Amino acid sequence: MCGIAGLLSDAPEPVKCRWVERMCARLVHRGPDDSGIFVDSNVALGHRRLSIIDLEGGAQPLANEDGTIQVVFNGEIYNFQELRAELTDRGHHFRTRSDTEVLVHLYEEEAEQMVRRLNGMFAFAIWDQRSRTLLLARDRLGKKPLYWTTAIPGIEFCFASELKALASLHGFPGHINWQGLGNFLSLGYIPDPETIYVDVWRLKPGHWMKVQNGRIVERRYWSVEFAPFPEGDFQQALEAIRELAADAVRRRLVSDVPLGAFLSGGVDSGAVVATMRRLASEVKTFSIGFTSKRYDELEYARAVAEFCRTEHREQVVSPAVEDILEQLADSYDEPFGDSSAIPTLYLCRMTRQFVKVALSGDGADEAFAGYRRYAYAALEERLRHWLPTLLRETAIRALAKAYPKFDFLPQIFRAKTLLTNLAQDLANAYFTTMSIFRDEGLQRIAGEALRTALRTASPRNQFVDRFHKYRHLPPLSQIQAVDLETYLPGDILVKVDRASMAFSLECRCPWLDYRLVELAAQLPPEFKLRGMTGKYVFKKAMEPLLPEAIPWRKKMGFAVPLEEWFRGHFDELFHAFVLRPEMEEYIDLAEAKRLYQEHRSRLHNHDRRLWNLFMLGCWDARHRRRWQLDQGALREQLRNRTRTPSPTSYGT
Repeated sequence: MCGIAGLLSDAPEPVKCRWVERMCARLVHRGPDDSGIFVDSNVALGHRRLSIIDLEGGAQPLANEDGTIQVVFNGEIYNFQELRAELTDRGHHFRTRSDTEVLVHLYEEEAEQMVRRLNGMFAFAIWDQRSRTLLLARDRLGKKPLYWTTAIPGIEFCFASELKALASLHGFPGHINWQGLGNFLSLGYIPDPETIYVDVWRLKPGHWMKVQNGRIVERRYWSVEFAPFPEGDFQQALEAIRELAADAVRRRLVSDVPLGAFLSGGVDSGAVVATMRRLASEVKTFSIGFTSKRYDELEYARAVAEFCRTEHREQVVSPAVEDILEQLADSYDEPFGDSSAIPTLYLCRMTRQFVKVALSGDGADEAFAGYRRYAYAALEERLRHWLPTLLRETAIRALAKAYPKFDFLPQIFRAKTLLTNLAQDLANAYFTTMSIFRDEGLQRIAGEALRTALRTASPRNQFVDRFHKYRHLPPLSQIQAVDLETYLPGDILVKVDRASMAFSLECRCPWLDYRLVELAAQLPPEFKLRGMTGKYVFKKAMEPLLPEAIPWRKKMGFAVPLEEWFRGHFDELFHAFVLRPEMEEYIDLAEAKRLYQEHRSRLHNHDRRLWNLFMLGCWDARHRRRWQLDQGALREQLRNRTRTPSPTSYGT
């Protein structure tokens, strides 16, 4: 894994070199082992390397035989050995053993169509000196990030692996994208291609971009195709999943440095480890446990580790945001509201002490419908078909508005969300399920500039519009398709990439091998969701590899005690980062204070809303005001904590 940056400009070569050096200096955590820069008449490419394959020979930027094609590359190509053999047969000469060199020779053969041949996680830029063309590409599902802009004076086009690299350049505009901020407050992340800044974009997953003669062309080269009328044999599906899963893991074991796996105690990471153990004589596994036993999975992680005979390490932590706040704020260059980033950072920090590469179980929930919300959405859809439309849109809608929000009761008794969703169609109901601030609540928390922006572009309308192109699909497939387009690249993969790269750890996700995702998309919904059991076919496929209880355990997910944090020791932090005059640029402080007081008095549970506001405040302090977040001082302020809170879980 690496960090890349580059630009097109007519500035003198020494100036371009300094600009790229400055960007690369902000990406050292992504590649601490080596660096390199290529400068030509109107282009400069930079690279920070995390050495994984061909430790001595894989330095970048890397060129073809005559130096006319240059590449900077972040990621791994898992089928590079087959491609290398094919290209060698065509007469290409390789000077290294690295997967990077495959890219320049494949480009010579197939130009931008080369991306269709790649199996991997990647973001790269290729400079073609002959045609004066810059080609950028991002992997199919968005595992690796790539940001770009044309808004910096003196630079025609600029790109980098992280926003902080672009922001390091003089003249970076830094104007707030209010539409993006609205999406963050609603969803907890900003969906591609937007960012928190105006005129700064992410290259969308499954897309390539060509810059030539001042013209930018972007094209989609891949999208997952869900079968509109899926059919299949269940036993054949099991065999196909097992075969592809084994191959996906096998390809991700290629490494010249120590390698291991995250192990949570659930079926996804457990299946990765069990498959690794069948392919390798030794497997290292790593687990994080929590002092709150209610959400601690170490018992199950140990069971898998013992069953698979791995070299297992674990660490018990008491998640405390003040201990990791500076790392959290530095790693996420945009407001990011998924609190499971905290335990993910802890896990990556511990794992990096022993290995340089870790396999994870991320992606199985999206591919095989593992989240509980999928089962609830399917139940709601069945109820909609039973209930007359007029009844849903009148009586049930009125009842939903009048029904009190019993946050203090067990979830089974909280009928308000169910009633609200039944009064809506599938797309609007799923937005209600996924959103944190929405509709009137978003209007109340919004500052003046954001309220103005919401009049023309509401997060709900943007989200619902994404469903339109999938209306021909079964309901479960519609939801999965939207999640693969939004939640997976915008939340899950951002969380994993930034947390792992913060500690120079490469994270590989075999269940996001595009072939496995394509297979899952062709399966009938009833294979994936059986009653209220998600990932059914995946669990059945992996069942023979794991201890008996593991595949069918209730999904837990990483958890941190948000609800009680905001009722306890977070008082000073919330006031310091949220209830301060500078935040009036974004939010209504009176509304933020009202939510906070309601939460502390236990009238309502606003934990996710408050966390979103807190992360917005931390981002503003660190990346716009350039405050230094002194975690030592924070610990000192909060040293008198006495309670062990109960957690809030994500990924439901």
